[in-house]
Amino acid sequence: MNVKTGKGEIALSALLGVWSVSALTSLPGLAISPILGRLSEIFSHVSDLEIQMLTSLPSLLIIPFVLLAGWLTQHLGYIRLLYVGLSLFLVCGILYFFCSHMWQLVLVSALLGVGAGIIVPLSTALISFFFDGDYRTRQFGYSSAINNMTLVVATALAGYLANIEWKLPFLVYLTPAIALLFVPAVSRAAKGVATAVDVATAPSLGQQQGSTQWRRIVIYMIYYLLITYLTVIVSFNLPFLLNEYGDTDNSSSLLISLFFLSIMLPGFFLAPIVKLLRGKVESMCLLIIAVGLFLIYMYSSLPVIALGCIITGVGYGIAQPYIYDKVSLLASPQKNAFALALVMAMNYVAILLCPFVVDFFQNMAHVKSERFAFGLNVVIAILFLFVALLRRVVVICRK
Repeated sequence: MNVKTGKGEIALSALLGVWSVSALTSLPGLAISPILGRLSEIFSHVSDLEIQMLTSLPSLLIIPFVLLAGWLTQHLGYIRLLYVGLSLFLVCGILYFFCSHMWQLVLVSALLGVGAGIIVPLSTALISFFFDGDYRTRQFGYSSAINNMTLVVATALAGYLANIEWKLPFLVYLTPAIALLFVPAVSRAAKGVATAVDVATAPSLGQQQGSTQWRRIVIYMIYYLLITYLTVIVSFNLPFLLNEYGDTDNSSSLLISLFFLSIMLPGFFLAPIVKLLRGKVESMCLLIIAVGLFLIYMYSSLPVIALGCIITGVGYGIAQPYIYDKVSLLASPQKNAFALALVMAMNYVAILLCPFVVDFFQNMAHVKSERFAFGLNVVIAILFLFVALLRRVVVICRK
């Protein structure tokens, strides 16, 4: 069975390979979260620094290796890097079961971050490589949906397995084996798209204009950094906010699951949503995110907070794949993977910066309430929405 791409057709097995790579990008660090409490008991002699390194080091390493992988695609190509990244990811998943010391867990987690950093930009670059036009837009939406669906399912599975035995959550890191099975199909499909397996020749706006539109790509990088920072506050701070409200039913896990599910859903309908918004996607997504965060900030009622989580997730779920689609158009074929890598790195930069930004403004305002983070992000979202609207007015006036 073949699938239409806008450039021709590829085998369904190749598409499943692309989707399986997309599913892996949300996994790093996922197996660690549900066992952090157990680890502090099992390795009672370890320092807080070692525990922090276990959770933060993979993300720190993902950033440079995302950028390196994006650059290496110009020299080594997609398929070779795909084999390297997936193999390293899988080997780390196996090594976790042989770790008996904290330093070993930290080392393997660092290597996992390297493997993840290699495959993260390939998850979007392969879509840009194979698909064009509305087909590409839809596939970016599907990729985002698959990524977030995997996150929800794998989180629930890791939490369940952690209650059985502390090493069992690492089973989720063995899923690259599935993606590796499909790499030969991806390679065969690539040969049918380009004269060489590892040289992207898909038409793009950058190709039509003879160069990569770096200025506009940088704008999308800043925008992606912004919306990720605005929305990640839900998964970071919502549990503390509910504790402040006296929630004793541990509702945060349910609400955060709703948040990720709402990020997932727009991906299935991205193309019609983009057509409906008619060039106002960036500003509308900022408005939607601001409304969702405002509801969480203003009301302590769980149903209203749940609605706020859903609305915030929808805004991000539209914006994320839309950005990938736009950047793939702005980059020349040779620079496509690197441009997408630059944009995707902003996701991890925002995650790392978020706690520091909130803490900085909290200290400035001398406020300790957990509501502050949500109120701060509402203000930031509105300010940037105003900037986006003002910029649009200026563009219209120039015309």
